[in-house]
Amino acid sequence: MVADCERGAIASAASGGGEMGYRKVFSTGLIIFLGMASLSRAQDYTLQYFLSKASSKSVELSKKEKVELFNQLDEVMKRAQGIRTKLLQEVQTGETDVRYQEGKFWISKLEEDGESIDVGIQQIKLLREKSTDLVASLRLYKSLKDLSSNFNAYNNLASFSASVGDSAPEMELWADPVFYKLCLLPLARSKDGEKAAPQKEQKPVPKGKRP
Repeated sequence: MVADCERGAIASAASGGGEMGYRKVFSTGLIIFLGMASLSRAQDYTLQYFLSKASSKSVELSKKEKVELFNQLDEVMKRAQGIRTKLLQEVQTGETDVRYQEGKFWISKLEEDGESIDVGIQQIKLLREKSTDLVASLRLYKSLKDLSSNFNAYNNLASFSASVGDSAPEMELWADPVFYKLCLLPLARSKDGEKAAPQKEQKPVPKGKRP
């Protein structure tokens, strides 16, 4: 694809002739190359990438990988917010065939989702500042699990499934194994290790000497 674009640019530049044409060729080729490289980098850190990482023997994330993981989780929360808003509107305006009492139940669930999303976004901000925050990690994990549970329930309803789609199973995978194995579990183990670390024994003060 890049080669075809470059060939088109060369042909166009050649028709103009001269040094100016070759400058256009170089600029066009550079822009295409940088664009493709940027796209490639953006596609590196997908759900599939982190699933592979979670299933590998070495689950330790680099600083760059942690940044990208939190970026992906932030996008998960934003997509969940969009789906929640759409479902809430459909139920409230009667666009779905959900009965009144049943609709009240699902509205309460969607309101719970709003709280989970707000909490999750806040925890992601905290973890970006301090990735070793165990409390924030636990809260984010709970938010993801609660959302995935509700979204999977929505997916079982014909009225909601079209809006939810693959977001439900994907959210479940982001929660576990991805976030659980790559962030929460290693962090919890490191905290346990710190607690279990033996303290240095203090030598008794010899009699007759003041400390």
